[in-house]
Amino acid sequence: MNLMTTPAKRVEALRDEIRTHDHAYYVLAKPSISDLEYDRLLEELRNLETEHPELLTPDSPTQRIGDQPVDHLTQVPHSVPMLSIDNTYSREELQAYFDRTEKLLEGEAIQWVMEYKIDGVAASVRYEDGLLTMALTRGNGTVGDDITHNIRTVRDLPLRTTGPKPPSVLEVRGEVYMTNADLADLNERQVQAGAEPYKNTRNVTAGTIRLLDPAIAAERNLRFFCHGVGQVDGLKATNHMQFLDEIAAFGIPMTPDVRVFPDAASVMDAVADLEQSMPDLAFEIDGIVFKVNDFAQREKLGMRSKSPRWLIAYKFEKYEAVTKLNAISVQVGKTGAVTPVAHLEPVNIADTTVSRASLHNADEIERLDVRVGDVVVVEKAGKIIPKVVRVEKHQRTKQLPPYQFPSNCPECDTRLVRDEGGVYIRCPNPQCPAQLKQRLIYFGSRPGMDIDGLGEEVVDLLLGHNLIHSYADLYRLTVDQVADLDWLKQRKGKDGKLIDVKFGERNAQNLIDGINKSRSRGLARVLSSISIRHVGPRVASLITAKYHTLELLNDASIEDLAGIHEIGDRIAQSLYEFLHSEYGKKTMDDLESAGVDLFDPEPVAIEGGRLFEGKTFVVTGTLQHYKRDEIKKLITTLGGRASGSVSKNTDFLVAGEKAGSKLAKAEELGVKVLTETEFRDMVSE
Repeated sequence: MNLMTTPAKRVEALRDEIRTHDHAYYVLAKPSISDLEYDRLLEELRNLETEHPELLTPDSPTQRIGDQPVDHLTQVPHSVPMLSIDNTYSREELQAYFDRTEKLLEGEAIQWVMEYKIDGVAASVRYEDGLLTMALTRGNGTVGDDITHNIRTVRDLPLRTTGPKPPSVLEVRGEVYMTNADLADLNERQVQAGAEPYKNTRNVTAGTIRLLDPAIAAERNLRFFCHGVGQVDGLKATNHMQFLDEIAAFGIPMTPDVRVFPDAASVMDAVADLEQSMPDLAFEIDGIVFKVNDFAQREKLGMRSKSPRWLIAYKFEKYEAVTKLNAISVQVGKTGAVTPVAHLEPVNIADTTVSRASLHNADEIERLDVRVGDVVVVEKAGKIIPKVVRVEKHQRTKQLPPYQFPSNCPECDTRLVRDEGGVYIRCPNPQCPAQLKQRLIYFGSRPGMDIDGLGEEVVDLLLGHNLIHSYADLYRLTVDQVADLDWLKQRKGKDGKLIDVKFGERNAQNLIDGINKSRSRGLARVLSSISIRHVGPRVASLITAKYHTLELLNDASIEDLAGIHEIGDRIAQSLYEFLHSEYGKKTMDDLESAGVDLFDPEPVAIEGGRLFEGKTFVVTGTLQHYKRDEIKKLITTLGGRASGSVSKNTDFLVAGEKAGSKLAKAEELGVKVLTETEFRDMVSE
């Protein structure tokens, strides 16, 4: 210690430094020093506090664990009741909830917040003048168990808030949880001690948080995410997103990856995406929570007897099984992301046989410490792809070598690179055969250019016969070229001998017709189909509403693109870099020379604005003259908004054949109903 530094100043400096390292490690998941260096800092602080007991304070990092276990858990009333959340298990029920909420708010525009529903234990943590003073379980919602002694061991929760001056009373609500990797380590210690391993993270969290001895809780590495507020005096936020920012400034960890949506239709699109691909999470979730963002609207909606009206949980049915990991392979996706796949001993999960599961990325393999030959826990939730969630390390009976992630692309041997500040490892070669195949499959899919007949097998056939090397090559194919191709498979003839199978003229004609129809899909559809990172259908539509030709788009700067509502810097930079890269310029030039339309209709204006300016449309039923995405694009081009649900805010319902509940609701609310012919007449006029 510097002779000019007093013990009091050194103690304070050590506490600040340790808190900074705790936040980096437990909240940001970016350790700033080694474990040895951290232990030395903590030991120095502990020695100084022993030598100068007058300097010891309750918020010191050395006081994470109390000296003595408590005798029993005391029940304490909540200052503000901790109510439960209504659940739904289907998208239809979720849509009905959004419709009811819009009706209660009489058609007001509602922003919706989407958060993960952490599968842990609900708790309320109270700070007074920035100092952690009490923590309670939910209990019966009115009275909870005092778990302050154990919450103090949760290292990502500050014992004293950081940053700006906190409210005099700040009560945050959230979820105490455990990561899958920490459960695997705990189970390994359990078995070594001759005890039974724990089944899942939620059970061990629920048991641990109620232990009488905080020293045991400290060994189990519990964590906390904040997602709500109880009693508070002095918060400035007027909506949930502002609240989370304010809480984060105090050093309190908030639920990650929170997103806000402008309306219910956007929420439903996001749910559909999430059902297809779960995010890379180190912890368990059992659903998604949707909340009204605006606090004033929450007040209007009020409470039911047991739950608020302004939020709902969309829950997944979860199923688990234990099996053996036989191998790990990697596959290259359409954006070059190299994804590890677990090859499993086949196991039955929810009436389906599972032999492959996602491992997400290299960091996930390291976090789980998963090795070929391990016994693993595989989870399947709803329609979601099975994933490996935990390794049963206590069943690892012999030394298994750690998995070595490849350094070169398995398809083209290009050196792999990691995203800057990200978790994905990619093949940077845009000409990589594996990327080309995946990009072409997506290009022909319904969300892409919707080319009838261009599925995975046909893409394999065309690539296998060396007929295509780019998107544009599809538009140069002829019926004669394709009809006489041999499938990359054989069938038995009448004499029992194997014969080659021809693609055939009829199949070839259908394929070429489908390709030709896609030429006129427009610029937005092309941009969202050619696998530009971060550019999907909605982003492409927002961009081409302002830059409706390729020439205008090429002239736009990153700042111009980022200035479009909902776009932002990351998307703008990704699109700009693609359009101005050698590969991007060649891709767009080739498509244009192959006769693909790279423009969208110029926004149609009438006197005083665009035709549908400020009007909200809902489309339902079977249409004869439009595909669903085409009519929505037309509505947007004419200045309107295409919504997925009927409310008092809806101006028009376009009803095709077999229109159902949306038509009935529109008639009930007095919304103007248009036939498809009437809609076309409006557009023509």
